Amino acid sequence: MNSKILVTGANGQLGNELRKLCKNFPGLEFIFTDVDMLDITNPDAVSVFMEASKPAIVVNCAAYTNVDGAEDDVKNARKINALAPQVLAAACAMQEAFLIHISTDYVFDGNSTVPYLEDDSTNPISVYGSSKLEGEEKIKSVFDDYVIIRTSWLYSEYGHNFMRKMIAIGNDNSEVQVVNDQFGSPTYARDLANCIIDMIIKSILNPQAYLPGLYHYTNQGSCSWAEFATEIFALAEIDCKVIPVSSDKFPTKAKRPMYSVLNTTKLRDSFGIGIPNWRDSLKECLSSKR
Repeated sequence: MNSKILVTGANGQLGNELRKLCKNFPGLEFIFTDVDMLDITNPDAVSVFMEASKPAIVVNCAAYTNVDGAEDDVKNARKINALAPQVLAAACAMQEAFLIHISTDYVFDGNSTVPYLEDDSTNPISVYGSSKLEGEEKIKSVFDDYVIIRTSWLYSEYGHNFMRKMIAIGNDNSEVQVVNDQFGSPTYARDLANCIIDMIIKSILNPQAYLPGLYHYTNQGSCSWAEFATEIFALAEIDCKVIPVSSDKFPTKAKRPMYSVLNTTKLRDSFGIGIPNWRDSLKECLSSKR
């Protein structure tokens, strides 16, 4: 039974969480790569690497995630978010490997008032969102053995994310202004990593349990950025007041969806995976940092 798992973008938030969790699953052989080891935008390099390593499943955590930076760096955003997924999908098709790819809530325009379903119309309003949607479409054009997971507002103890930014600001300031008119679901990267490993184990033990398709995964519940910041300060016991403000107080180069809550029913029902509430997961993340 082939239990090799190739993880690309392994130095990011999700990759680091998978690296930490994999120690609990000695029956799985993980291969962690990042750009210094494997350029996933290079078809020849990916083909050679896949032929040598022969993974059963590829988990693509690599992404260009600088939302504002992408507006001026369209070429690189598309190269990493659109071309690379196509390259990986083609290599997976050649090796008869499964592909698990991570996408984003930013494929939607945010005009909904109810959580988005997987088959709702997409309409990205930023280069980042457009490049991620293009990545989804390129994977679908190559082969069928893919799982695409859209997630949102990812945070962890690693890398650049809202939680770490707020803790740094809160420790140095008595108050901070945070937008209160953008709504989404904060998602602990470790929860998503656990979900992915659960999918992997079920698929390796029983290939019929691998159910290709498009899925949404976020922690349960939703909030505004201001509510998220308030909860971070409360749980971290940081004495910093959150001043709620509208988005026009913080003009950004890229537009953000005002509402990007994702409906996770399909994933929970398909794979039998429970998903914690965002407040519980935030508490767990902050307690593990102490």
